[in-house]
Amino acid sequence: MSLAASILAFRRDGRILKLPPYLSALCILVGVVWLLVLPLNEYSRNTYVSENALLPGQVHTYFTGSEHNIFRAYRHEVAALVDKPLDERTRRLGDILRSSGLKVSTQKYEYSSSGRIISGQNVYAILQGPRADATEAIVLVGAWTNMDGEVNHSGVALVLTLARYFKRWSLWSKDIIFLISGDSTTGPQAWVDAYHDSHSPASIEPLSIKSGALQGAIAIDYPAGPWGHRFDKLHIVYDGVNGQLPNLDLFNTAVSIASGQMGIGCTLQRMWKHDDSYQERLQTMLRGMINQGLGHASGPHSSFIPYHVDAITLQTVGDGWHDEMSLGRTVESLFRSLNNLLEHLHQSFFFYLLMQANRFVSIGTYLPSAMLIAVNFTITSIALWVQSGRARKEPTPASTDRKISEKSDMTVVKMDSMVAIVPEPIIAIVERKLFLPLAFVSSAHFLGLLPLYIFNNAPQGALEACFYLTGLLTISLPYLAAFTLSFFRRPSTQETTLIQCFSLLLLGMFLSALATLNFSLSFLVGLFAAPLTFVRPIMPARRSNEKVVGLNLVNPIVVIMIATRYWGADVVNVLVQAAEGWHVWGMWTQVVVWLVWWPAWFAGAVVVAGTLFSNDATETKEA
Repeated sequence: MSLAASILAFRRDGRILKLPPYLSALCILVGVVWLLVLPLNEYSRNTYVSENALLPGQVHTYFTGSEHNIFRAYRHEVAALVDKPLDERTRRLGDILRSSGLKVSTQKYEYSSSGRIISGQNVYAILQGPRADATEAIVLVGAWTNMDGEVNHSGVALVLTLARYFKRWSLWSKDIIFLISGDSTTGPQAWVDAYHDSHSPASIEPLSIKSGALQGAIAIDYPAGPWGHRFDKLHIVYDGVNGQLPNLDLFNTAVSIASGQMGIGCTLQRMWKHDDSYQERLQTMLRGMINQGLGHASGPHSSFIPYHVDAITLQTVGDGWHDEMSLGRTVESLFRSLNNLLEHLHQSFFFYLLMQANRFVSIGTYLPSAMLIAVNFTITSIALWVQSGRARKEPTPASTDRKISEKSDMTVVKMDSMVAIVPEPIIAIVERKLFLPLAFVSSAHFLGLLPLYIFNNAPQGALEACFYLTGLLTISLPYLAAFTLSFFRRPSTQETTLIQCFSLLLLGMFLSALATLNFSLSFLVGLFAAPLTFVRPIMPARRSNEKVVGLNLVNPIVVIMIATRYWGADVVNVLVQAAEGWHVWGMWTQVVVWLVWWPAWFAGAVVVAGTLFSNDATETKEA
């Protein structure tokens, strides 16, 4: 009984409300440190192939000899088609595939984004496996232009050569689809959408021929000129749309075949030189997190991953002694491994962080870091909820000479010559007024729909003006909202506290759920929004103004502006790609930015800016 009484007394102690800020700061600190220790050997593991049926590198490859001459001939054919009209180029590529004895078809597509019309044609052919029943298929992709806008001369020529080469073998137990897309983003997306009948018939032509369920896809990015170019390493690109990743077994199989069987070095995340040090591992991991957090398409393979089709892109980099025959044998061996599969890849990881080609961290190890940062918002919101329901009792009139002790739950009453000690709680519970806080927070989240719509639908020529105008409006909007509230009905201290409470509660809830889908985006947004945990309305007004100015540094518009300046990117190009991702790939990074991050920032800025228009300084305590 004494223990229960002590716990209840501790619950009524006002000093308990001083702990949440320290707990929130501890969660943020531990979350960041947790992420920084992941590159250590004690917290990461060597990669391994879980699916034994893949047997990577266990077959002898025959792509050599006379195939080299055929490849060079096809490369000259591709070079001759560069300046040809689109219809003529499509017809010629189809004739080459048809001459290899394959079923060939074409597909036209058209997208509208930022006032631009993105159109093109895909050419694809199906090799029916001699041992297959048309229920499963593997895709080999060669985009006409790569992600850098260069003509994929050797990549397309290698796809044409492998199509002719694979047709001569009778060992295939799955159909093989050869796809030459118009570009590296919209073309594969249009094709895979039509393949799964989830396209818009008004803008995307349906596919006239199909095969079975897609089991995997490999894209080749080899933009060597018409005279060829030897390469040094294979850059394996694996990031998908919205942070989705292929099964780790596919990545491990490609690394095992390229490095173990063919002697080709493998790299990732544009880390051309990797000495396996802590700094290199951390840099590779952070680059992967940024790509995953952006959620954009990083290659032709990215469009397949949302349909649960494991896919990667093999990109040649450097200047070395490996040639197209080495890459062709790598692709052949990789297809032979995928041909062995009896079921869809499922045994390995779908959520992971790679630190080099042979080392990774699984979701069970890295997830707590993002969860801890999300939890810090929940801790603060709970503390603000408790605080909003407490009110200190006012002292009684002086005639009774009543004094309330600050350190006990006793009230000492002196009347005449008698003294009485009466137990009385220091903290009283008051009714919470919820309408204004709930209406304000809901309005803030709905207000985020405006920049979301503007940036996804404004024409390209107006995007720059819209961006800077929106930036000026978002910076001045907290002052305008605070003035409007003070003019009509100035929120009480309790209502101001509840605005912060509900805003941080929603932010913590959204980021916790997002961490299980896109860990990197949740972690980055949580880190940028962390200062909102410690924001309180303060007096005097001058200090409040300084705090609002400091909050502008974590304004999403300002963060985007600083990030583009740091990486030397053009804001307009970033906005154009984001709009294209919204309309073509179904990218929802913008939803998180404008409907989760921005409303939380706006609510915090309004709470602080409200002090500037407060007439009663006694209502606001210094945080």
